[in-house]
Amino acid sequence: MRVSLWSLWKGAPLAAAVLLAPSTALAAPPDPDPWFGPDKALHFTLSSVIAAGGYGMTSLFTDRLATRIAFGAGLGVTVGAAKELWDLAGHGDPSWKDFTWDVLGTVVGVGIAVTFDLAMRGPERAPAH
Repeated sequence: MRVSLWSLWKGAPLAAAVLLAPSTALAAPPDPDPWFGPDKALHFTLSSVIAAGGYGMTSLFTDRLATRIAFGAGLGVTVGAAKELWDLAGHGDPSWKDFTWDVLGTVVGVGIAVTFDLAMRGPERAPAH
Protein backbone atom coordinates (compact mmCIF):
# COMPACT_ATOMS: atom_id res chain seq x y z
CA MET A 1 0.00 0.00 0.00
CA ARG A 2 1.31 3.35 -1.02
CA VAL A 3 0.77 6.42 1.13
CA SER A 4 0.94 9.66 -0.71
CA LEU A 5 2.23 12.90 0.71
CA TRP A 6 -1.16 14.47 -0.04
CA SER A 7 -3.03 11.98 2.16
CA LEU A 8 -0.65 12.72 5.04
CA TRP A 9 -1.17 16.46 4.55
CA LYS A 10 -4.97 16.07 4.61
CA GLY A 11 -4.73 14.31 7.96
CA ALA A 12 -2.57 17.04 9.57
CA PRO A 13 -5.49 19.14 10.95
CA LEU A 14 -7.00 16.05 12.57
CA ALA A 15 -3.65 15.08 14.08
CA ALA A 16 -3.13 18.62 15.40
CA ALA A 17 -6.61 18.66 16.94
CA VAL A 18 -6.00 15.33 18.66
CA LEU A 19 -2.62 16.45 20.00
CA LEU A 20 -3.78 19.90 21.18
CA ALA A 21 -7.18 18.96 22.60
CA PRO A 22 -5.87 17.76 25.99
CA SER A 23 -4.00 21.03 26.54
CA THR A 24 -7.26 22.99 26.71
CA ALA A 25 -8.49 20.75 29.51
CA LEU A 26 -5.42 21.65 31.59
CA ALA A 27 -6.36 25.33 31.85
CA ALA A 28 -7.03 26.36 35.44
CA PRO A 29 -10.41 27.87 36.26
CA PRO A 30 -10.38 31.56 37.16
CA ASP A 31 -9.80 32.39 40.83
CA PRO A 32 -13.19 33.23 42.41
CA ASP A 33 -11.46 35.49 44.95
CA PRO A 34 -8.54 37.27 43.26
CA TRP A 35 -6.12 39.38 45.30
CA PHE A 36 -6.84 42.46 43.19
CA GLY A 37 -10.60 42.18 42.67
CA PRO A 38 -12.88 45.22 42.87
CA ASP A 39 -14.12 44.19 46.32
CA LYS A 40 -10.55 44.37 47.63
CA ALA A 41 -10.39 48.08 46.76
CA LEU A 42 -13.59 48.59 48.76
CA HIS A 43 -12.18 46.71 51.76
CA PHE A 44 -8.98 48.74 51.62
CA THR A 45 -10.71 52.10 51.18
CA LEU A 46 -13.41 51.62 53.82
CA SER A 47 -10.92 50.29 56.36
CA SER A 48 -8.61 53.24 55.83
CA VAL A 49 -11.49 55.71 56.18
CA ILE A 50 -12.80 53.99 59.33
CA ALA A 51 -9.35 53.82 60.92
CA ALA A 52 -8.51 57.44 60.10
CA GLY A 53 -11.94 58.51 61.35
CA GLY A 54 -11.42 56.61 64.59
CA TYR A 55 -8.05 58.27 65.04
CA GLY A 56 -9.55 61.70 64.36
CA MET A 57 -12.48 61.12 66.70
CA THR A 58 -10.15 60.04 69.49
CA SER A 59 -7.98 63.13 69.00
CA LEU A 60 -10.95 65.18 70.25
CA PHE A 61 -10.71 63.43 73.62
CA THR A 62 -7.01 62.81 74.24
CA ASP A 63 -3.63 64.23 73.31
CA ARG A 64 -1.86 60.89 73.73
CA LEU A 65 -0.61 59.76 70.32
CA ALA A 66 -0.47 56.07 71.31
CA THR A 67 -4.12 56.12 72.41
CA ARG A 68 -5.25 57.72 69.16
CA ILE A 69 -3.28 55.21 67.08
CA ALA A 70 -4.56 52.25 69.12
CA PHE A 71 -8.18 53.34 68.85
CA GLY A 72 -8.03 54.04 65.11
CA ALA A 73 -6.23 50.79 64.34
CA GLY A 74 -8.45 48.79 66.68
CA LEU A 75 -11.60 50.21 65.12
CA GLY A 76 -10.43 49.50 61.57
CA VAL A 77 -9.42 45.90 62.30
CA THR A 78 -12.51 45.23 64.43
CA VAL A 79 -14.90 46.39 61.72
CA GLY A 80 -13.03 44.29 59.11
CA ALA A 81 -13.08 41.21 61.35
CA ALA A 82 -16.78 41.73 62.13
CA LYS A 83 -17.56 41.86 58.41
CA GLU A 84 -15.70 38.62 57.76
CA LEU A 85 -17.41 36.93 60.72
CA TRP A 86 -20.76 38.10 59.35
CA ASP A 87 -19.83 36.54 56.01
CA LEU A 88 -18.72 33.35 57.77
CA ALA A 89 -22.13 33.11 59.45
CA GLY A 90 -23.65 32.56 56.02
CA HIS A 91 -24.39 36.12 54.95
CA GLY A 92 -21.64 36.39 52.35
CA ASP A 93 -18.36 34.91 51.19
CA PRO A 94 -15.70 34.99 53.95
CA SER A 95 -12.20 35.65 52.69
CA TRP A 96 -8.78 35.96 54.29
CA LYS A 97 -7.82 38.06 51.30
CA ASP A 98 -10.57 40.55 52.17
CA PHE A 99 -9.38 40.68 55.78
CA THR A 100 -5.79 41.19 54.61
CA TRP A 101 -6.92 44.23 52.62
CA ASP A 102 -8.82 45.44 55.70
CA VAL A 103 -5.62 45.31 57.75
CA LEU A 104 -3.59 47.04 55.01
CA GLY A 105 -6.24 49.75 54.71
CA THR A 106 -6.21 50.23 58.47
CA VAL A 107 -2.44 50.69 58.50
CA VAL A 108 -2.58 53.22 55.66
CA GLY A 109 -5.54 55.09 57.19
CA VAL A 110 -3.87 55.44 60.58
CA GLY A 111 -0.60 56.38 58.89
CA ILE A 112 -2.26 59.16 56.92
CA ALA A 113 -4.11 60.40 60.01
CA VAL A 114 -0.92 60.48 62.09
CA THR A 115 0.93 62.28 59.30
CA PHE A 116 -1.72 64.99 59.04
CA ASP A 117 -2.05 65.25 62.80
CA LEU A 118 1.69 65.74 63.35
CA ALA A 119 1.88 68.19 60.44
CA MET A 120 -0.93 70.27 61.93
CA ARG A 121 0.12 70.08 65.59
CA GLY A 122 3.86 70.00 65.14
CA PRO A 123 6.10 67.69 67.15
CA GLU A 124 5.13 67.39 70.80
CA ARG A 125 7.80 68.80 73.03
CA ALA A 126 8.88 67.07 76.21
CA PRO A 127 8.46 69.17 79.36
CA ALA A 128 11.65 70.90 80.52
CA HIS A 129 13.09 69.85 83.89
